[in-house]
Amino acid sequence: GCTVDETLNTLNKKSGMLALSGGLSSDFRDIEEGIANGNERAVLAMETYCYHLAKYVGSYITALGGADAIVFTAGVGEHRAGVRRRTLEYLRVFGVDYDEDLNQAACEGDEMVISMPDSTIKVAVVPTNEELAIARDTLALVR
Repeated sequence: GCTVDETLNTLNKKSGMLALSGGLSSDFRDIEEGIANGNERAVLAMETYCYHLAKYVGSYITALGGADAIVFTAGVGEHRAGVRRRTLEYLRVFGVDYDEDLNQAACEGDEMVISMPDSTIKVAVVPTNEELAIARDTLALVR
């Protein structure tokens, strides 16, 4: 009974983290605040997100026969230590080990390896520079 636009709006604006969090927010900062305040739906949203992220990473590691590194980047990957922690906990089965102090420190915006020296797969947090990438692509097109 919905129009195409209504359906697209529901899928793109009212689903995902917003729906899982019981309407709290789709912003991970709000989700983490909800977790800190004991909001069970925020916990559900975060755990679901991290489980699925780990499942995808794990499936790629399996399909590739291993991996040299896992890199967290962009908004959530770069700034949400809790997402990295929860996701990496699932990946311990692959020999992934990380330093929680480094994981927390990586939120400061510097490129950083957060894995332990004996981790079978290195883990890094790498800030993005989308403006630079766009500028380079634009320059390549203009040339």
